[in-house]
Amino acid sequence: GIGKEVPTEANRVFYFAIPPFAFLAAASSIKSTCLSTTGFNRLIIEKPFGHDLTSAKKLATDLGALYKEENLLRMDHFLGYEICQNILSVRFGNAFLEPLMNRNHVAAVRVTLKEDFGTEGRGGYFTHYGIIRDVIQNHLLQMVTLVAMEKPCNVGGDIRDAKVAVLKAMLDADPEEVILGQFTAANGKPGYLEDDSIAEKDREKAKYCATFAQLVLRINNDRWWGVPFIIRAGKGLEESKCEVRIQFKESHTDPRLFKEECPRNELVMKVSPHEAIYFKFNMKQPGLSQGVTTTELDLSYNHRYEEIYRPLAYTRLILSGVRGEQESFVRDDELIRAWEIFSPLLDKIENGKKEVLKYPFGSRGPAAADEILAKFNFVWNKSYAWKAR
Repeated sequence: GIGKEVPTEANRVFYFAIPPFAFLAAASSIKSTCLSTTGFNRLIIEKPFGHDLTSAKKLATDLGALYKEENLLRMDHFLGYEICQNILSVRFGNAFLEPLMNRNHVAAVRVTLKEDFGTEGRGGYFTHYGIIRDVIQNHLLQMVTLVAMEKPCNVGGDIRDAKVAVLKAMLDADPEEVILGQFTAANGKPGYLEDDSIAEKDREKAKYCATFAQLVLRINNDRWWGVPFIIRAGKGLEESKCEVRIQFKESHTDPRLFKEECPRNELVMKVSPHEAIYFKFNMKQPGLSQGVTTTELDLSYNHRYEEIYRPLAYTRLILSGVRGEQESFVRDDELIRAWEIFSPLLDKIENGKKEVLKYPFGSRGPAAADEILAKFNFVWNKSYAWKAR
């Protein structure tokens, strides 16, 4: 009786939330001593996946010598967020939207990650990585690929094939369009250089470490040619939020209908806080006025799906790893192509090659980042404010 209840297969999933220098030693030890001979074996590996293109290639080669690609699940936890999981469904599941998602209708796309806290004891680590390596080259680039990719059937493959295709179409970022910043003491909070975890030997390097960056990516294909993808990320800012903002071109304003120009429409997908997807559109002001006002078609998750369990990103991705759902993870060629885009840019702007502007803790970041938005055909409608439900 008891023997019949013993499983005949042993499936093993190993979760690597360890420093990158320990990846190979751990992976090698697991292979020599811990692998199952009767079921599957999978390694879930958290970033960072290398420091630049050279180190990323070496890590991919070394891990590839130990395990097949199907056994390596590189986790980017942003892919586990509810809204990020929903980007493709919103894009390709709504007949009215997909025809608008191209250069004929979209003026600009912004992907933003703001944090209202500083490094808080992580300055020692952060000095060697900076904001671009920390969140832009991985998390925010993943969001860009989901917004910009073609349907998998159009590239003859799966979701990861479609993401790689759009990455291969990306042009090199222009260093002249990059804005770098570092927060200074303000509003009762210390500046970055006052982080005690920064080693004395790294103090000079820390002076050039960016805690804020804004850059522009462009995609060389028929769908997106000429549309700027503006990526902004920073610490020590005025708020914490993560969102994708797709701004559409303005419509023609007929003076017989409108006494003022109509603001641009926007599709906004808020990852945090207050998960939401809303579409900004224009209508007549209620009442006797004939003026135009901007309102929204609003899906707020906390209001609409209050009773539905929505797992945390890590919970979702670890479950995907157990299930072997490869498309929730980053493939090796996807990782290498991401570094091919960012390594040359980092070589041109790091270590004092590009000025790092100071900004006070609790501000929007360097003023230059907002001032340059008009150059990229993005219009900030300051009269509108979305309200969470």
